[in-house]
Amino acid sequence: MVIPVHDLNPARRTPWVTYALIAANFVVFVFLTPGAVGSLTGSGSGLAELCGLQAFLDRYAAVPQELIHHRMPRLVPTGETGVGPQGPGCVVEPPAYGKSPELSVLTAMFLHGGWLHLLGNMLFLWIFGNNIEDRMGHLRYLLFYLLCGYAAAYGFALTNTDATTPLIGASGAVAGVLGAYLVLYPRARVWVLVPFLIFLPLRLPAWIVLGLWFALQAVYSSGAGVTGAGTVAYAAHVVGFVVGMLIAWPLKPGTPPPPEPGGILFGRQTRGDW
Repeated sequence: MVIPVHDLNPARRTPWVTYALIAANFVVFVFLTPGAVGSLTGSGSGLAELCGLQAFLDRYAAVPQELIHHRMPRLVPTGETGVGPQGPGCVVEPPAYGKSPELSVLTAMFLHGGWLHLLGNMLFLWIFGNNIEDRMGHLRYLLFYLLCGYAAAYGFALTNTDATTPLIGASGAVAGVLGAYLVLYPRARVWVLVPFLIFLPLRLPAWIVLGLWFALQAVYSSGAGVTGAGTVAYAAHVVGFVVGMLIAWPLKPGTPPPPEPGGILFGRQTRGDW
C-alpha cells in the first residue's frame, strides 16, 4: 500500500470545513475517548480503562444490529469493573440511557480505535479533502462528507445485520472524499511513499493511488487477503467510496483540471498529455 504525503493540486480557497473536521476528530480522541493518552505513552490499558472504553463505545459508536433492528441490547457495560464466577471483568447492566441509532452514526464518525487509525484517516482527509471542499463549497462539502459517512455505516450494517461490534471511525466519510477526488481529479499528481526495503518517494497520478486503494478495499471486503473477519470495516470503505463517486460525477464537466507539474516523473521529464 502506498502512503500519500502531498498532492500537486492547489485549492483556490481555504478549506475551513476540512480543518474543522480534522480538529474535531483530534479533540474527541484526545479529550473524550477513554485511554487515548495512555495508548500514546504506553501506560494504562488495564481492566478499568478497557471497561471504560467499552462502555464509551457501546454508548456512542454505531452498532450494525442496532441500526438495522432499531433496538438496544438488554445489557450494556457500565464502565465499572467487578469480579464474577470467571474472575475480574466488566460490569454489565440494563442501559440507563437512551440511544438513537441514527445519531450514533454521526458520533461514530468522530471516534477512533487508536492513534494509527486516527492519523491514517486524517492524513487522507488533509491531502484530498481541500480540493473537494474547494469544488463543492463549504456547506455542500460538509453535507457530502456526512452523507458518505451515513451511507458507509448503513451499507456495512446491511451486510452485517446481526453484528454487535461497534463501528467507529471517519473512514467511510473519508472514503467518499477519495471517491470524489478520483472522479474530479484523476490526473492530479500525488507524492507517495512506496515501502520497498526503504520508503521510496514517487509522484503518481491520483487514479493510480486511489484506484489501488479502492481495489484493495474491495478485495479485503470479500474476505480475500485477510485472516478471519478482522477489525476493519472494509465494506464501509467500499460503499463510502462508491457513493462519493456518484455524488461527484455531475460536477465533473465543470471541474478545471489540475495544473501540469514540471520536473521528473518515473525518472524522466513529465509530459503534458500523460
